[in-house]
Amino acid sequence: MAGAGPASPLAGLLDYKTAKFALTRNRRVGLLHRLLQLGVLGYLLGWVLLARKGYQDTDRAPRAAVVTKLKGAAVAGAARRLWDAADYARPPQGENVIFLVTNFIATAQQAQGTCPECRGVSGCLSQFSPRAVLEFPGFEASPAVLDATCTEDADCPMGNPVDRGNGIKTGKCVMFNTTHSTCEIYGWCPVENSTLPRKPLLAEAENFTLFIKNTVHFTQFNFSKCNTLQTNDPTYFKSCLYDPFFNPSCPVFRVRDMVEAAGETFGDLALLGGSIGVRIEWDCDLDQPAARCQPQYSFSLQDRNYNFRTASYYWDSQRQLHRNLLKLYGIRFDISVHGQAGKFSIIPAAVSFGTGIAFFGAATVLCDLVLLYLDAKAEFYWKEKFEEVRTGLLGRAEAGVKFCEQIWGDFTVQT
Repeated sequence: MAGAGPASPLAGLLDYKTAKFALTRNRRVGLLHRLLQLGVLGYLLGWVLLARKGYQDTDRAPRAAVVTKLKGAAVAGAARRLWDAADYARPPQGENVIFLVTNFIATAQQAQGTCPECRGVSGCLSQFSPRAVLEFPGFEASPAVLDATCTEDADCPMGNPVDRGNGIKTGKCVMFNTTHSTCEIYGWCPVENSTLPRKPLLAEAENFTLFIKNTVHFTQFNFSKCNTLQTNDPTYFKSCLYDPFFNPSCPVFRVRDMVEAAGETFGDLALLGGSIGVRIEWDCDLDQPAARCQPQYSFSLQDRNYNFRTASYYWDSQRQLHRNLLKLYGIRFDISVHGQAGKFSIIPAAVSFGTGIAFFGAATVLCDLVLLYLDAKAEFYWKEKFEEVRTGLLGRAEAGVKFCEQIWGDFTVQT
């Protein structure tokens, strides 16, 4: 008890604190309080509810299926060979990755046998003739495979593969022309032609079209949506082109438009090939009509210089195996699907509103700190806010003194 001696350290455990509200006529703190409340209100309405849609439950892991199909035809090469979808599209069935051939190097009628190791036009059969040098700019006038250069047979150990070459060394060093000699190899002869055309042979591929059909399924809400227009007109997709405003449900894209959207020109990319990323983004508000759930498409350049080799095999009349080798350059389209769907749910709505109410309380705490520690009259406000109430005669006497001090304080403030 008060006045009975030193208080016990455990006496405070039995005290009880209750809130006391004091109205202060401090305009600076009052203005700060209102500004903080407006900020919290703007955050709650503008960011949490409108921008982030904090009242919705979301599914950010949709299941996606992609089907692609290339269409178009072009004529390439001196033989005026016709290329259609079966020739320039790899793989032919089309999925989320598809390759469009835009350029190629052909090496025809190769057969397994022995021949000089080199790199150049038509498997080095031209033997560096002046005509070959003139007709094929960039033709290498000396053997380009360093591991195959030699001066005697000892430089070509039998059975060793040629490093970055085309076959296995036979142990012979043969004259390649009047100035150079090279190791003889066992492999596909003539060796691969490495002369790249100055311009892409399938330049007409810029007008080809790529059809991308994408279906997403949000399992959490059991909602599915396809990016194609549901129509009974069989000719619709044969005549339409994608436009974000006029034809958003026609996912048929011109190749040139896709390359330009990625920030490149078709002629530059088609010569040596490259990789373009196609990103399909779904952002569906399931509280709105399903027709408003439409994907957004974006394109980006991922890599340059993309190529690979393929060959077709056949037997001649002498039952000897031959092949036609193609080194294909082109544009690889990598299609990725991302998205999210949201729908109203009471739990995230309650959490968002509860967070907003907590921020309102934090605004009050901040204003209390300013009032009690930073204001010029902080000591006076401290005494007014925190009061120790005691029972008994001493407590009533202290209350009377406190009342008189309050009256005197109000009188001095008014005067």
